Parts: sequence; structure tokens; C-alpha cells
Amino acid sequence: MDLGITEIAPIIIIALILIFLVVLFTFVPVTLWISALAAGVKVGLLTLVGMRLRRVIPSRVINPLIKAYKAGLDVSTNQLESHYLAGGNVDRVVNALIAAHRANITLSFERAAAIDLAGRNVLEAVQMSVNPKVIETPFIAGIAMDGIEVKALARVTVRANIDRLVGGASEETVIARVGEGVVSTIGSSETHKQVLENPDSISHTVLAKGLDSGTAFEILSIDIADVDIGKNIGAILQTDQAQADKNIAQAKAEERRAMAVAEEQEMSARVEEMRARVVEAEAEVPQALAEALRSGKMGVMDYMNYQNINADTNMRDTIGGDSKKGDSKKDYDRRNDSEK
Repeated sequence: MDLGITEIAPIIIIALILIFLVVLFTFVPVTLWISALAAGVKVGLLTLVGMRLRRVIPSRVINPLIKAYKAGLDVSTNQLESHYLAGGNVDRVVNALIAAHRANITLSFERAAAIDLAGRNVLEAVQMSVNPKVIETPFIAGIAMDGIEVKALARVTVRANIDRLVGGASEETVIARVGEGVVSTIGSSETHKQVLENPDSISHTVLAKGLDSGTAFEILSIDIADVDIGKNIGAILQTDQAQADKNIAQAKAEERRAMAVAEEQEMSARVEEMRARVVEAEAEVPQALAEALRSGKMGVMDYMNYQNINADTNMRDTIGGDSKKGDSKKDYDRRNDSEK
């Protein structure tokens, strides 16, 4: 029995050593620890184990730490680990710090970490501070005082302002402000020829307005790359106004014509009404004559004189051709027949 235990003991020891090595290489990145020691960065194995327990990928912290140490930056493991736990990009922050250190730009780790956590690309901002960026605006249209449309294409050279990256406006704000300045400058020109002769006046006027206030950039220059002539907006507006005035005048004339037609129809109705009254009155004349004869108020000779006067009047009207002032012979005969 003792002999069996003695033979099994080395096997158990070897198995325990293998299990220990497996656990060690699983939870402790020994190769990363060796790389840090070779680079001169002092990192303990317990620190690496603690990163594993805190669910931090050690390579995401140790490799940037080695890079920062080699670049001469004073960055601690706790700073990088806390930034990683906050959701930041540790490698990009360290690269930005190295670039700023090489370019003699003052940039602390806290500032770089804040910029990165704010959603800005801190490395791109540092690179833009060293190498300014050119922003090309689309064609901006403005109308001069003479009504001619002028289109200008501007190129804005900007440099990142690291102190205003957190909370500063983006490139879209710069483009919008430059467009507003170009439109106002073109609109204040008396003629479009002034803009064509001196396009640099636009850049000088716009640059003097301090358009980079409150933005994450510093405007270095504004250059007008191209100037084109658009439509004659003034003439188009005058044409549209003339057409509108014409339509209004036509509408008023049509209204007056309709009123005149209505008034004419009304007068025609009145004339017909008056004619009806005249015919009605003429129809009562024979009855009045008959009544006068019966009552003795009118004699036979008076009636004959009335007939002679009426015949004489109709004859004169017929000879004179004035049919509007008297009855025609046919009307006279019809009236005589009715009287009889």
C-alpha cells in the first residue's frame, strides 16, 4: 500500500503543476507581463489578475501604457484603467497625448480623456491642430442690390481649438455661419459687378465677424474659390408682380362687366314693366270714352274731334318716320277696332 502511494505522488504533483500553469496563463497574461518588464514598465502580476477580475482586458491598458512610457509621458495604470472602464478608447487617447507631446501642444490626460468621452476624436483634433483642415462649402447664393443672383464657393481653413472641443460647435455650424456672412456681404453690394471685381471683399468681411466664436475650431482664413452669376431675380420678381397686377386688373374689369350686364338686364326688365303699364293704360281709354258717352260728359262731336286729332297725329308720325313718339297705323287701326 505504501509503495502504491509513493508511485502515484509524482503523478499527482505533475498534474497539480499543470493545473496551476493552466490557471496562471489563463488568468494572468504572463507574456504581457514579460513584455512590460522588458519595456521597463513595472506592473505586478496581482495588478493583472485584478484587471481580469474587474473584467478589464489587460492588453487594452498595458500596451498603451508601454507606448506612453516609451514616449516619455507620465501616465499611470489606474488612469488608463479608469478611462477604459468609463467606456473610452485608451489607445486613441494615448496616441493623442504622444502626438501633442511631439508637437509641443499642452494637453493633459484629463483633458484628452474628457474629449474622448464626449464623443470627439481627440487624435484627429490634435492632428488638425498641427495640420489645419480645409472645409469647402457648397455654392452659396446671394442677391445683390441690383437684383442679380451671385453664387460663391468658399474654402474655410480651420484649426482645432482643443480648449473648446468639449461643448464647442461642429463643422456644420462653421459652414452655416460662413454661408450667412457670404449672403449678407453679397446682399450689401450695390451691384453684382462689385462682387465680381473684388471677391476678396467677401472673405475679409466674413473673417472680420468672428464666426469661430463658440465653435471647436479657429478660422485661419476664408478664401473665395469661385464666383458665378445666377438668375436675374429682380427681373423675375418684377415680371411676377406685373403678371399679378394684370390678373387683378382683369378680375376687376370682369367684375365691372358683370355689374354692367346685370344693370342692363335690370333696366330692360324695367322698360318691359313700363311698356306693360302703358298697354294697360291704353286698354282703359276705350272704356273711359264709352263711360263718358253714356254719362253725357262727352258728346258725339267731341268724340269725332278726338278721332280726327288722333288720326292727324298718327299721320304726322307716319310721315315723319318717328315711330318711337307715336303709334303706327296698324296700332291705330287696332285701337280703333277695339273702340268700336
